[in-house]
Amino acid sequence: MSRSAETAAAIRARAGDAAPDYALVLGSGLASLADGVDGVSIPYADLPGFPHAGVSGHSPRLVIGQLEGRRIAVLGGRAHYYESGRADVMRPVLEVLAELGCQRLILTNAAGSLRPDIPPGGLMMLNDHIAFAGTNPLIGEASEARFVPMTDAHDAPMREGLARAAEAEGIPLPQGVYCWFSGPSFETPAEIRAARILGADAVGMSTVPEIILARFLGLRAAAVSVITNMGAGLSDESISHDHTKAMAPQGAANLERILRRFLREG
Repeated sequence: MSRSAETAAAIRARAGDAAPDYALVLGSGLASLADGVDGVSIPYADLPGFPHAGVSGHSPRLVIGQLEGRRIAVLGGRAHYYESGRADVMRPVLEVLAELGCQRLILTNAAGSLRPDIPPGGLMMLNDHIAFAGTNPLIGEASEARFVPMTDAHDAPMREGLARAAEAEGIPLPQGVYCWFSGPSFETPAEIRAARILGADAVGMSTVPEIILARFLGLRAAAVSVITNMGAGLSDESISHDHTKAMAPQGAANLERILRRFLREG
């Protein structure tokens, strides 16, 4: 039995056998969304291969249970490329989700905006991405499956459902391109100018490796950014991780409303 199968079996023993309808990965400052799930909470430390989620603003636990009539698996935090230099650091987690029978993944993150019409406190749904970090989570994968097509990486039906939910809630949810930088240092003003020229609408330090891994594993995926700041050089605000954590809850409340309606109606 593979390690992912063993971990999935351990999760089923504690949370039941039913496959989650959706899995949700929470970004910096968004961990409180897991509190609304009626179910079982399992610390990452109890699950081999799961990350330590050492970044403050994350809550390293897996919560499986019911939310708005759907069975959902919520991951209270992620590991980042910049913590270990491994772009595939979330692969064991996503392999376990696939082993549990989950087929749809929603990713969230905190991001910097490159557009004045998407200010801090707002949301942006990803419709494409740029892997600016210069690496890929499938480097070292030996099988032919590593050649993953990315044309439809951000699942159109899931995006349509999230857009309908946002419209019904009266919450703006513009779509745009997310540019993945490696971190942990924030981007320079010159890098922000370069990203804008390349067509990016927001920048961040996560999510893109998980989108690639999700498609590799056969999971449908969609992602939403909570905008916590403007990119470097686009405003006078001071950019820091503390600022990210302070601003994330402003958008998280609206994101929770959208997700709850999406689960009810999606």
